Amino acid sequence: MDNLCNVTTGKVRFSYVHLYKPYAYQQGQEEKYQATVLVPKSDVDTKARIDAAIEAAKLKGTAEKWNGVCPPIVSNPVYDGDGVRPSDGMAFGPECKGHWVFTASAKADYPPEIVDSMGNPIINQSEVYSGMYGRVNVTFFPYMFGGKKGIGCGLGPVQKLEDGEALGGSAPKASAVFGTGVQPTDGVGTGRVNPITGLPW
Repeated sequence: MDNLCNVTTGKVRFSYVHLYKPYAYQQGQEEKYQATVLVPKSDVDTKARIDAAIEAAKLKGTAEKWNGVCPPIVSNPVYDGDGVRPSDGMAFGPECKGHWVFTASAKADYPPEIVDSMGNPIINQSEVYSGMYGRVNVTFFPYMFGGKKGIGCGLGPVQKLEDGEALGGSAPKASAVFGTGVQPTDGVGTGRVNPITGLPW
């Protein structure tokens, strides 16, 4: 049953990436490794396998957690990025448009393996960020917490496939802020400008 609940995605984009250090969004919450996964709606295969894994997790929950009864509405961890966030009714960010969205997490004592496209561990943490593209292995599982029954998503190994435009929260690159160091040309002489007067040398 556990294998049926496990999915390795196709190429996805990552957001809210906390893969090297456990993180809690609110004080007092349990800190976890986590990432939000954006699955393109064009990737019908990955979505079908996710749906099947969630159904398998419901069967597991009915057998092992929910006293033999599957509730009529089970909290589902996968959301429509073209819709609104269930927590506050606000629209998802623009990066979520055209995607299925879910967050996968792992407890602080289960750090995920993070590898590059060749399968080698990524040591340089700056290479792993919100906005990059890759694949991820996740496991959907049933839970019962505070009387609420639902399906959660456990975070497994992450593979970075390629870079993407960094999503909010990251510092801008120096070249974007200051330019590339090439002095603006003015069409006169060498094109060099006196930094004090602003006039051509």
